[in-house]
Amino acid sequence: MKRNPYFEQISNRYLFQEVRHRLLHFKDKSPDARVISLSIGDTTEPIGPHTIQGLHDAVQALGDRATYTGYGPEQGFADVREAISKTIYQGKVPSDDIFVSDGSKCDIGRLQLLFGPACSVALQTPSYPVYQDTSLLFRNNPLILLPCTAENGFVPDLSPAASADILFLCNPCNPTGRAFSFSQLEQIVHFAIKHSITIIFDSAYSSYVQPGFPKSIYEIPGADTVAIELGSFSKIAGFSGVRLAWSVVPSKLNYSTGQPIKPDWMRIATTFFNGASIISQKGGMAVLSDAGMKEIDDQVNFYLANTKILKEAFTERGLEVYGGTHSPYLWVRFHGLSSWQAFDKMLQDMHIVTTPGIGFGQAGDGFLRISSFGSRASVTEAANRIKGGCLCSTQQ
Repeated sequence: MKRNPYFEQISNRYLFQEVRHRLLHFKDKSPDARVISLSIGDTTEPIGPHTIQGLHDAVQALGDRATYTGYGPEQGFADVREAISKTIYQGKVPSDDIFVSDGSKCDIGRLQLLFGPACSVALQTPSYPVYQDTSLLFRNNPLILLPCTAENGFVPDLSPAASADILFLCNPCNPTGRAFSFSQLEQIVHFAIKHSITIIFDSAYSSYVQPGFPKSIYEIPGADTVAIELGSFSKIAGFSGVRLAWSVVPSKLNYSTGQPIKPDWMRIATTFFNGASIISQKGGMAVLSDAGMKEIDDQVNFYLANTKILKEAFTERGLEVYGGTHSPYLWVRFHGLSSWQAFDKMLQDMHIVTTPGIGFGQAGDGFLRISSFGSRASVTEAANRIKGGCLCSTQQ
């Protein structure tokens, strides 16, 4: 069997595998070091009691012959899709356009099957590395990279993407934390309509978006003719280990031939997927209740308070700090250092593990992504270390 040649286009290690590899190497050399992680975007606080009860009830139902169920519908249970429509989209997105899944990362990979090897893909840089890696694994066309830098306010110039078929966007952006305003997102939608581009809009962190900014691309008129939206329970409800997400593929969204995309997405779901876990979906129903949404608000506010603590620490040291308002991440610039140099300094000198910005694209070099997912005690301790340690930036 011959190897898929497209593997030559991606690195041997996924970003967070490399971070883990370096951390383990450090721990082997310094076994007594108490390392604090401000790295991978994984929630740390326990799932709320109302949601836990929903998960318990689902497990109990599987243990009773009268309530046991096997495979569910590939698109997801109707009540879950209706709850997503009502609670997340205020009924403005039809439940029949919603597809429940086991995670946005899986959906990103499966979406590549819709577009084929001839499509041209544009994406923000820096951005979540899965967009780039999955695109490269399916085709050898050069990617159109749209730099998002401090100098352009982390808002990309779209003009190079005029020839693209697909545009990946994350809002709020992982890793920069930038959230588009209504006018900015409106310009993007109009650009996509003008140039017949399909937008893949990742809204994984939408629960962190503050009032006055759009949480969904469908808040922009006409977006349902050019955009697929991805949503996730991982960051809003602590479901990173439970696994539950959704995609929206509007009935109005068509290929360039005029054929609708939605039937093909349904075909992919029924061919490659047997539906999200029953337990996860029942837990999702609990999340989308009034009590569950209150638990979400409490967790989001907790993590944003962590972000404020960390932002103050880096700012006190005179570093450029971005993000943290609409996002659980900070984007910190280290002048005179590469991302991996800054990563190593933080780990060696302060015993804090972070995520190097270069892992999100070339435009991220010289930055670290700082995650606020952690206990209040660990975040406070990390902030104290940052205030008192050597950050080794030439800006100091």
